[in-house]
Amino acid sequence: MGCLRNIVTPLHTVTSRDYLARMVDAKVECMQVARRYDEDFWDGDRRYGYGGYRYDGRWRLVAEKLVETYNLRHDAAILAVGCGKGFLLYELQQLLPKARVCGFDISDYAIVNAKTEISDRLFVHRAQDSYPYADKEFDLVISLTTLHNLILPDLKSALQEIERVGKNSYLVVEGYRNEQELFNLQCWALTCAVFLSPEEWIWLFNEFGYSGDYEFIYFV
Repeated sequence: MGCLRNIVTPLHTVTSRDYLARMVDAKVECMQVARRYDEDFWDGDRRYGYGGYRYDGRWRLVAEKLVETYNLRHDAAILAVGCGKGFLLYELQQLLPKARVCGFDISDYAIVNAKTEISDRLFVHRAQDSYPYADKEFDLVISLTTLHNLILPDLKSALQEIERVGKNSYLVVEGYRNEQELFNLQCWALTCAVFLSPEEWIWLFNEFGYSGDYEFIYFV
């Protein structure tokens, strides 16, 4: 089993969230809209998702931490599963100009509106489907806040594919440590399909054969 990391949490915790307001704001309808992963989810009203997901450089510190943590070489191969608009991959490419970075996302809208500097290396694909890559082709496979959106059978296949194509891997999923955090997560989450504690996530990683690193983000 891999290591528990603290790479994305500092970025996650700077955002304030009104949990009850989201829960009482036509939550079911908002979930249905969010799960289309189209313009409404990325750049529409906040009630449907990000409320405008635009490049602002915030992923630079995460990229620097990944390069440091995994000792990524100048020519490293990096894959992002659920890459969104590719902002993190862009930052990694800036730090490692000779690296091979690529990624995919379920959202056509995200790929079409990705960072133009790396958009030619991104494509539409589902995390649970077989990846068009050889075994251990990548020095690092990352998946940030994507896998908790999959039902368990799909989560199993996604974890197994990440394990197969990566020499190292790091993922971030939503979790909870107590009743209050579970309530907050249930209020806030629009696309989450599995609500698990850290102990349950780790058990699941072992059951599904995932041996990489992981991080849990909480809604406190």
